[in-house]
Amino acid sequence: MSFTVLAQTKRITGKVLDEKNQPLPGASVRAKTGNATAVTAVNGEFTINIPTGENILKVSFVGYDDQEILIKGLAPITVHMNTSSKSLADVVVIGYGTQRREAVTGSVSSINGDKLRDIPTANVSQAIQGRLPGVEVSQTSTQPGATMQILIRGQRSLTASNNPLIVLDGIPFTGSIADINPNDVKSVDILKDASATAIYGSRGANGVILITTNRGQVGGSAKITYNGYYGTQTLFARYPMMNGPEFVAMRKAAGLYTNGADEKDDVNIDWQKLFYRTGRVWSNDVGVSGGSQTGSYNFGGGYYKNEGLIPTQQYTRYSIRGSVDQNVGKYFKVGFTSNNNYNLTEGSQVGVGGVLSFTPIANPYNADGSLKRTIKMPLTESFVLTKGIVNSLHDQWLNETRGYATYNSMYGEVKIPWVEGLKYRVNLGLDYIQSNNGNYTGTGVNSSTANTPSTAGVSNSAQYHWALENLLTYDRTFAQKHNINVVALYSSEQTRFNSSSMSARGIPASAFQFYNLGQSTGEIKINDGNYYLTGLMSYMGRVMYSYDDRYLISATVRSDASSVLAPGHKWHTYPAVSVGWNMMNESFMKGVTFVDNLKLRLGYGQTSNQAVNAYQTLGALTTRYYNFGDSNYQNGYYVSQLPNAALGWEYSETWNYGLDFSLFKHRLSGTLEYYTTQTKDILLSVGLPPTSGVGSYVANIGRTQNKGLELSLTANIINKDGLTWDFGINIYGNRNKLVALASGQTRDEGNSWFVGHNINSIFDYKKIGIWQTGDPNLNILEPGGNVGMIKVLYTGPYNANGQPTRAIGPDDRQIIDVDPKFQGGFNTRIAYKGFDLNIVGAYKNGGVLISSLYGSGGYLDLLTGRSNNVKVDYWTPENTGAQFPKPGGITSGDNPKYGSTLGYFDASYLKIRSMSLGYDFSKLLSKHANMKLRTYFTVQNPFVFFSPYHKLSGMDPETNSYGNENAAVPLSQAQRRFLTIGTNSPSTRNYVFGMSMTF
Repeated sequence: MSFTVLAQTKRITGKVLDEKNQPLPGASVRAKTGNATAVTAVNGEFTINIPTGENILKVSFVGYDDQEILIKGLAPITVHMNTSSKSLADVVVIGYGTQRREAVTGSVSSINGDKLRDIPTANVSQAIQGRLPGVEVSQTSTQPGATMQILIRGQRSLTASNNPLIVLDGIPFTGSIADINPNDVKSVDILKDASATAIYGSRGANGVILITTNRGQVGGSAKITYNGYYGTQTLFARYPMMNGPEFVAMRKAAGLYTNGADEKDDVNIDWQKLFYRTGRVWSNDVGVSGGSQTGSYNFGGGYYKNEGLIPTQQYTRYSIRGSVDQNVGKYFKVGFTSNNNYNLTEGSQVGVGGVLSFTPIANPYNADGSLKRTIKMPLTESFVLTKGIVNSLHDQWLNETRGYATYNSMYGEVKIPWVEGLKYRVNLGLDYIQSNNGNYTGTGVNSSTANTPSTAGVSNSAQYHWALENLLTYDRTFAQKHNINVVALYSSEQTRFNSSSMSARGIPASAFQFYNLGQSTGEIKINDGNYYLTGLMSYMGRVMYSYDDRYLISATVRSDASSVLAPGHKWHTYPAVSVGWNMMNESFMKGVTFVDNLKLRLGYGQTSNQAVNAYQTLGALTTRYYNFGDSNYQNGYYVSQLPNAALGWEYSETWNYGLDFSLFKHRLSGTLEYYTTQTKDILLSVGLPPTSGVGSYVANIGRTQNKGLELSLTANIINKDGLTWDFGINIYGNRNKLVALASGQTRDEGNSWFVGHNINSIFDYKKIGIWQTGDPNLNILEPGGNVGMIKVLYTGPYNANGQPTRAIGPDDRQIIDVDPKFQGGFNTRIAYKGFDLNIVGAYKNGGVLISSLYGSGGYLDLLTGRSNNVKVDYWTPENTGAQFPKPGGITSGDNPKYGSTLGYFDASYLKIRSMSLGYDFSKLLSKHANMKLRTYFTVQNPFVFFSPYHKLSGMDPETNSYGNENAAVPLSQAQRRFLTIGTNSPSTRNYVFGMSMTF
């Protein structure tokens, strides 16, 4: 029999090389019509036995164009592979596996690690902003180390989290995205529609972000990589406060206050100049990777530090990573991945709000040139804050948060030897996250009173998470046309969290700081702690089938059970199905030469959201202290929330329609998608009448809707004589609407929810101008009002003479939708003879930007002269065309009447986020083929265009705070979802020099 086989086959040898004539290990070599296959070794060589009648070999490797080689005799063959220009042939991560992009039927957007690093930044969320359609990344803080809010195709839930699920190397990620070093990332793939996210079940309703980190290459030689950069951070723009002469004129126009003890009209102090410092940022990452014929490895470490503009504010992160993959014999494979980091956040107790309120005519210097301890203004005495003072108080005024996190996953995989294409895999994830905060304020620090007692506090939290997944996969191609991939999953996971905190007054010595609260001489308070234990159990099955790369279908069914829901309602099962049609592979498209790829997609699916805190089904008791006897307090309990034995899942239904295309020999490619999402059974707090004795209970009542359109385009504009120019743009618009509230309500004014409007809707008066002299309706609409005050829209009736019939009142408030009309981003790269220029930008059109700097909550636009005021064009008898009201006019509380309307702006902007000029030394190092070196210089946040807010203030138009942060009177906790511009750390313009090296 062996002689017969030899007589029917022939032995072919050869070598596969990449575009730089370097060996390409791991390339697939197979007979075009037979079943014979081989894989290239570390030196790129292969040997294959093929039928004697076979004359063509097909060679393929991820990222390269397939090659068909004509066999001529038995001489060794050399195959030169070319980098693929077909974006639709890329491999993308889809969850529990990978798939060629041309076979994907769901909505998946991807970006590889190299493009991610076009913007040198601290975390992944900042790097993907504006880069992917349908993925809205918004700034929630400008402090060093801060992450960003990520929304995929809008908001769905009202009271629960709208954050997407993050999956790190196949395991659901429970930590902060700031814990992931961008230099470790190989790719980011975002699943957007239900047909793609349903495999992750109850956590897929808000989209899924799949982050894959770098690994070694089987058969690859050992290599060392280094990535590093250093940069300075300067002020993008100062908060636009009044200078001395401007403030004196405004206070005189208001006529309400005279100078305080430390104020003089001829003084002009720039408090921000005294306060800010120049920031610095630097990053260093070193890695080593490689492999053998049977395995691979990747290890490395990183260091990142950012010193902010506000003194003592800084963020430091140390990271260590490692991964090993090893084949054990012919059928077994094992591996592990470990991502670990330690981070330190400092200085968050120091803010800029108080500095902005200091009047510019308040002199902080004594006669000898030394700084005063406090300054006295008309109604306040404030502690003097300069960078020198803050730095000198580093050990007496501090806030430090130390975080440690370790994310680990292990797997074992076995190929079933008697069934081709069948394998079993087990994944185990083990995570631990710890956070420790300590704060200390010394005696009299940041207080107008020198003997104010010192205070200190500590808080600690720990989170433990494990996940166990069992996967059975069958992947097989029949008759070279029928490809089937089947995945079956059983998984379970558990999360345990606990936290505690305490505070004290009267710390006996500054050396104690927050390390020994038990020695305090004053009150010691133990605050409420928190604990929960939650679990999730899941079954999932998915089938993907393609016929001849033309007709594609994917079907998923998943069932999840969550411990946080009520008995009898813990389980939910949801299906998803999507289909695709590669029209370009049809015979009738053969003559259409300008079209390279054309695919239609349609998907439907359900996903769920276990959007409820642990133990909500049990109701809640709250403690209350009350007097009992002459001197004692007793602790009592009362029911604050009723249990709900029917509490179940929020769930969403999504339809997705997609078109993928590539034209003109792949010079232009893109994706167009339209989607609709209906979210039902939203969890809301239902109010109860006072006679019940309980304020509310949580129930599945409420519905929302999202629908939108997304377009992304990538163009290779020039590719000639060593000059290349690539350009990419994405644009998307999401229409969000609240469909139903609890008990048939159409509005919830306290939470600013209105049926038929955005989830994010402002309920307030609408400013239409300033009242002018001679307006006949002033006394009718604003009894007791004054010329120069804010004029708002009147919506009431008019009499026969055209006069209003009543005064302005609560009925004139408007529902103002906040969401933008559309937004997106763009990037371009021009390269020539080793030089490359990369530009990345983002833009937004329409919507409402909320700024507490100008609105009532910030107390910086009082227009009374009580404290410093933001620089505005205010009304005077000589300046009647002003945008802002008369100083000292009628007020509501401390602010001008209707002052909140001054804080609403058109949110439009176009922003260049990064400009980078680099040079690749690879050609100069051609004698050392394994060595690569690139240097670059990057400017971040250089320009802003088309922004009404930037035009008025000069500031960055991006938000920097949640609604309940960084304002003198912030929005309520219920309105935290409104992102605002508050008195957070100022935005920066960064100048970065970096280099990357491989050898």
